Amino acid sequence: MASYRGSVKDFVNFNAKQDAELLHKAMKGIGTYEDTILMLLTSRSNNQRQEIKVEYKKAHGKDLVSALKSELGGLFETLIVALMMPPISYDASQLHKALKGVGTDDDVLIEILASRTCAQIKDVVEVYKKECGGKLEKDITGDTSGNFQKLLIMLLQRSNDEGVDDNRIEKDAKELIAAGKGKVGTDEDKFINILGNRSHEHLRLVFDAYKKVSGNDIEDSIEGATTGNLENLMLAVVKCAKSVPAYFAESLYRSMRRAGTDDHTLMRIMVSRGETDMLDIRACFKKMYGASLYTTIQEDTTGDYGKALLYLCGGND
Repeated sequence: MASYRGSVKDFVNFNAKQDAELLHKAMKGIGTYEDTILMLLTSRSNNQRQEIKVEYKKAHGKDLVSALKSELGGLFETLIVALMMPPISYDASQLHKALKGVGTDDDVLIEILASRTCAQIKDVVEVYKKECGGKLEKDITGDTSGNFQKLLIMLLQRSNDEGVDDNRIEKDAKELIAAGKGKVGTDEDKFINILGNRSHEHLRLVFDAYKKVSGNDIEDSIEGATTGNLENLMLAVVKCAKSVPAYFAESLYRSMRRAGTDDHTLMRIMVSRGETDMLDIRACFKKMYGASLYTTIQEDTTGDYGKALLYLCGGND
């Protein structure tokens, strides 16, 4: 088994009943003990948090998440509520919000559909139907258009993560080069078909061949050839094919290092990668930006919200 690369692990001497009581006490009485809540919930794995929810309801006859919501506020509340959702439900709810809110939040669609494994996306589609009361594909089709929509739907339907077709590597690379040649009329369809239908493993080899033959990075060609959402989505697919942790390191950096922190992106990534590849993201972040993710979060956030994010980050590099 590959070593675990998350920063959030199962708590060793876990007792769901005891934790439920600690949370109850932290919320009862005058003033809420936010520290207890944030330290406890960030040091339990998602599965353990689900067990705590069950025990809390048994003991107190009410929903733990509702209780937390009534005690907390602001970004801290949003973060804690996110931590209490099973990962696939969280993805589904983020997509639903992105599609059903005012205007479409394309960045969320791009991030989730470009970075998740085929198995995860399949699960998200099922949970979306069950919990959000709609069909994800139908909602995406209703809210997006053109080639952006086409590539999103392909990613939604992609059936394999693995596998390389050796006979196609060179051919795919040459097709991409030819498709990107005419700067004015880029053959976007060619790009979409290859990016939307090949495994990450296969794409990495195609990009290497592309560079060897054309002398350019595929990213440069995409940036020169297309714009807007489609460009962002294609670049996300390319970056995730090369390295998912590096893709998230860059997204985190961009969410913080600008005027005004993009807290929703920051939070979404810290919550959804905590039990996946946070250690790799931290390593990429340090390598790419010469600073640790931990200190960057520290400089960019405040209060209980900031503290909870630092716990999720899991350490300073």
